[in-house]
Amino acid sequence: MGRKRFRAEEIILKLREAEIEQSQGKSQAEAARKLGIAEQTLCRWRKEYGGLRVDQAKRLKHLEKENVRLKRLVADKELDISILKEVASGNF
Repeated sequence: MGRKRFRAEEIILKLREAEIEQSQGKSQAEAARKLGIAEQTLCRWRKEYGGLRVDQAKRLKHLEKENVRLKRLVADKELDISILKEVASGNF
């Protein structure tokens, strides 16, 4: 069975729905079941997105993507430097 990936905006809306369900007296498991997700997923989402607004979640995802790109650039530069050092020392 394939996994459905939710966008940050959708996750925040589902978290709000879960809060409404729980405020009406339903358990966390019942709220998760109504949303069509696992209880573990609901807990993980709360840990990651709890208290965020939609614009903040979008910014968080953008910053995470930028961080991955910059880490990749640094790794490529480090590889280039190590190759140049190896060539300069004559150990090829």
